[in-house]
Order: sequence, then structure tokens, then C-alpha cells
Amino acid sequence: MEKNTCCFFGNRTIKETEELKEKVTEIVERLIVDEKVEAFLFGSKSRFDSLCLELVTKTKEKYPHIKRIYVRAEYPYISEHYKESLLKEYDETYYPEKLLDAGRAVYVERNREMIDKSRFCVVYFDESTVPTTRKSGTKIALDYAKKRKKEIVLFP
Repeated sequence: MEKNTCCFFGNRTIKETEELKEKVTEIVERLIVDEKVEAFLFGSKSRFDSLCLELVTKTKEKYPHIKRIYVRAEYPYISEHYKESLLKEYDETYYPEKLLDAGRAVYVERNREMIDKSRFCVVYFDESTVPTTRKSGTKIALDYAKKRKKEIVLFP
């Protein structure tokens, strides 16, 4: 999966501009065309995740073979009704088994799962918005992606 996969993660709040949307769309299209990326992994909890899902969904109109995969950090077992609801926006969803005992670190571990399964990481990290009272999940994920030598596209 890693070779043809890209994940997204970023700050909860972002400076959403037309320029950012255009650049992310260009990156997504380049990954599909030049790097043969077919799967895009998404988490939740950030506006950047939501924006990227919107942009990949729009790009899917041109490249219908790509898959949008939601990697859940909550709800290891879901009802058919909830699954159907998720599959209106995503092509697949799964809950990594290793998250069952992750406790408070569940989002950190979910991000690591996405990074481990990806060759590319598209990231929005604005140091000026990082909380001073706790560790930034985005910073933890970015450091992990660097350590794992992933190909990173960094915004803003």
C-alpha cells in the first residue's frame, strides 16, 4: 500500500485561502499523475483534513479510480448505518486494531498508522498556532513522518 498512498494531517485551524486550495489540488493531481498514488488516507479533527477531503473528492471526478480512506481513531466497531453514512464521503473506512489499547494517545497512534502506510504526507503545520500548554499532535506526527523518511509536502 505504501508506494501508492498519501496521507493528510494538519492543524485544527488553518488559514483557508483560494491559493491554499489551488496548491493542495495541484499536489493531489501531481501525486495521481506522476507518482501513481491511488489511495488517500484521512483522519479527522482538523479543518485541513476536511479541506483535503473536499479537494480529493472533487479531483475524484476526473480520476474516479482513486480511493478516499477514512482511518478511524474512534469507534472500533460501527453499525451498518454509521458505516453507510461514512461511505457517502469515503470509499473505505477502517479502525486499526493496534488502537484498541492506545488510550489517550489514540490520535497520535492513528496518525502514525496513516504515516506508516503512506509514501507521501501532505501536512499543514503553522508553528504560530501550536498550543503552549500541551504537545501538538500535528508536530508529533510531522516529526514521526520525518523520522520515517516520508516524502512530505508542507503547508502553509
